[in-house]
Order: sequence, then structure tokens, then C-alpha cells
Amino acid sequence: MDMQKMLKEMQKMQGKMAKAQQDLESQIYESEAGGGAVKVTLNGTGMITSIRISPEAVDKDDVEALEDLVQAAVNSAIKKKDEAAQSAMGGLTKGFKLPGM
Repeated sequence: MDMQKMLKEMQKMQGKMAKAQQDLESQIYESEAGGGAVKVTLNGTGMITSIRISPEAVDKDDVEALEDLVQAAVNSAIKKKDEAAQSAMGGLTKGFKLPGM
């Protein structure tokens, strides 16, 4: 493969990756736990934008259960964001061959 052509391909991929990153950062990821008792929303940069807790999920005698629901919902939303990023970025590099790899 000619070096000039490879550099052009890499620049093209870099542009596509930057666009994909922008698209991912503009996404919203939502998750819930406890059958909807706790709902978490985060943006594409990983910042939590809201947490909604159903009044039925609040039991002063069982705070640990609520903590577990919040943790589960947050972790699920983060996982959704990470999977979307991996899918988007992995699709861009698929089929791109670098010499020696």
C-alpha cells in the first residue's frame, strides 16, 4: 500500500471517528431498576442528568434496597453508553488494515 494513500485513508477515518464521537456525546442514555422504581438518565459524556425515584421505592427502614436500585440503574446506563461507543467506533475501524497488523 502506498504511504500517501494510507495517510489519506487515516485522515478520512479520523474525521469519521470525530463525527461519531460528537454523535455519541449528544446521545441520552436511560436505564431503570426495580421495575421502574429508579430511573437514571445520563448524557453521552457520562454525566448523570437526572435520577428519578418513585416514592414507593423509599422505605426509611430499608435504605440499602434503594441504594442498590440506584447503583443498578446507574451502572446499567453507563453500560449502555459504553456499548454504544464501542459499537460506533468498532464499526469505523472494521476492515481498515494497517501494514504489519
